[in-house]
Amino acid sequence: MSVEPRFDATIHAPNRLRICALLDAVQSAEFATVQEKLDVSASVLSKHVAVLVDAGYVQQRRATRNTRQRVWLSLTDAGRNAYQGHVAALRAIVAGGTEPSGESAARH
Repeated sequence: MSVEPRFDATIHAPNRLRICALLDAVQSAEFATVQEKLDVSASVLSKHVAVLVDAGYVQQRRATRNTRQRVWLSLTDAGRNAYQGHVAALRAIVAGGTEPSGESAARH
């Protein structure tokens, strides 16, 4: 199945791109694991996750593990499609294809 290249400004921010990349490889990941892998503070991760949740790309699930409340993150179907389309768009750009809409090729 081929993915249509679609540049996504919401995903493009470096930490959000890294969150999506990590979540695309797994069914779900615990918040603390994502925080550790990205090497960011909990507040930075929370802000980026909130943007992705508001866009409908990530869902949060709260569960108790070892008597402690944990938050698990996963990509929604829309999030996975948007991420994969964004990666395809980046590959097209790198391969010399088109630039993302709104970008200028003014550099000489």
